[in-house]
Formats: sequence, structure tokens, C-alpha cells
Amino acid sequence: MGCIPSKVAENKSLDTQTVQNMTKLPSKGSQHRPHHEDFSFLASETPFSVSEVESLYELFKKLSASIVKDGFISKEELHFALFRNSNKRNLFVDRIFDLFDVNRNEHIDFGEFIRSLSVFHPRTPEAIKIRYAFKLYDLRHTGYIEREELKEMVLAILVESDLTLSDEVVETIVDKTFVEADSKEDGRIDLEEWKEYVEKNPSLLKNMTLPYLMDVTLAFPNFVLDAEKEESH
Repeated sequence: MGCIPSKVAENKSLDTQTVQNMTKLPSKGSQHRPHHEDFSFLASETPFSVSEVESLYELFKKLSASIVKDGFISKEELHFALFRNSNKRNLFVDRIFDLFDVNRNEHIDFGEFIRSLSVFHPRTPEAIKIRYAFKLYDLRHTGYIEREELKEMVLAILVESDLTLSDEVVETIVDKTFVEADSKEDGRIDLEEWKEYVEKNPSLLKNMTLPYLMDVTLAFPNFVLDAEKEESH
């Protein structure tokens, strides 16, 4: 939250290098373009243009073929993309997968991928980003962020960032956050309280915006092309 060291927040941003690593996955051949949703329809529902949706499809194909070539991104494939290890588990990545998997069918289709990724677009309204960030911490889907949920997320982010803090420091971070955010003093943070807390701590939304999504057609095709060159050697 607002009290987490800056290194933690910076490491959780899906930066350009991370996306480049995500595209450098073993190819298992071409996949069929999804038939259930047209590219132009997805563009009409998101800040992306049709050409940008087409570019993102190249990224999607790489991710969805990294383990099983079925046209969907599984949780194992997402972990493999980020860690080069499908067996490694991280609560933060699990939450991202759960939010992308809108249909709750344990895989991400292309429509879910585009709509969820659009949340991180620079032109997406802040209100949408605030709600999405709230859901990220609402681990048990209760409509509230409870103290234990916040602690679990803080610990997960620290582990992924290779940072070690004492139990006492972690407890201090969680306690301070609740003192500031739980204005109703009921031991949990609702969406209204979360919005107020974010307004006072705008840095919380820093990682909810990926600047390079403003020009997808320039960013992603180059990554995919580089990955394909490596695979041909």
C-alpha cells in the first residue's frame, strides 16, 4: 500500500522488459484467430485501435502456446511467462490471473485478455483503475479488504521483490494502512474508503498504468519478431 517501500511498487510494474521476456517463449506453431469476438468489436469496447488489438493478439498467441497450444492462457502459462517456471506460485500473479479470468473457467481467452489489459491503458478512467486495484486486494471476494488480506498481499509482493522485512515491520505497515484507510473503524476497507485512501495516496495507482500501451503497434511487434528470430537459431 502507500507505506510499502518504493522498490516493491516498482518491481510490480509490468514494464517493457517484462513484456519482452513474456514474448520470448517457445513457439508451437500458429494458432487460429479467435472466432467468438471480432477485433473491431474488441477495439470498440476498449481504448485500443483495431491495429493495436491485432498486435496484442501476437503477444497473446505467444503466451497461450507456451505450454499447451489451445488458444487460451492458463495460470501455469502466466507463471511461466513471468518466471520461466510454471510450477512457481505467487499470490500477486494468481490475483492478476483471477481478475483476467472473468468467466471463472480457469483460462484466459483473447477477449478477457484485451478487456483486462485495457484497464492499464493510460486513457482508462481513474475510477476504473481504482475499482480494479480494490478487487486485487479483495482476495476472498467479500467486497471488502480485510486486514489479513492486505497482509497476505504485502508478503507476496515482498517475496516477489526479493525483499525481507521483519514480522514487526510488516505488521506496522498493515496497521498504519488501516489507521489511514479504515475511516469507519470497522476493521475492513470498503470501496468508498478505498477511493478516499487512493485520493490521498495517488501513488497507489502508479502500477495500474502501463505507458507503452499508448503505442502498442510499435512496442509489441518488435518483441514478437525478436522472439521468433531467437527461436529460428
